[in-house]
Amino acid sequence: MAGREPGAGDWPAVARELRRLHSLTAGWPQRPGFRSTTELLTADRGGDVDLTAMPADAVAACRRAWAALGGPHSVVHGDPCAANVRMSAAGIGLLDWDEARVDHPALDLADLPDLPGDGVAKSAVNAWEAAAGWRLEPAYARSRLAELTPPD
Repeated sequence: MAGREPGAGDWPAVARELRRLHSLTAGWPQRPGFRSTTELLTADRGGDVDLTAMPADAVAACRRAWAALGGPHSVVHGDPCAANVRMSAAGIGLLDWDEARVDHPALDLADLPDLPGDGVAKSAVNAWEAAAGWRLEPAYARSRLAELTPPD
């Protein structure tokens, strides 16, 4: 996809485009084989997440962070980092949809640079990253688990 990675000052426009995606996909069905953070409050597996691989205290911490989010749900990209966003005269494009699912829209916005923080969403993203990476990227997963903060 043509374009450049977002730079300083581009992130509010990226957030607007993500919010547009969220508004257009509210109420969509879940991607086959995936689970939202709400569903993972009681389910053990979905997408890249296998909570049975994690220690019980880590699972409990993740579920506490996810429970604080609540509803509504829409399609989320799941990894809107600079490498997965393209800025062009035609608009904003999103690449690499392998982590996409139906989930809480705040999860797409919590890690974007240069935007006001949302402690609840940031904790939920840290929990997601820990759970999704537990088997494949254990050091990264543990570092994100360590960043979990109690909801505001």
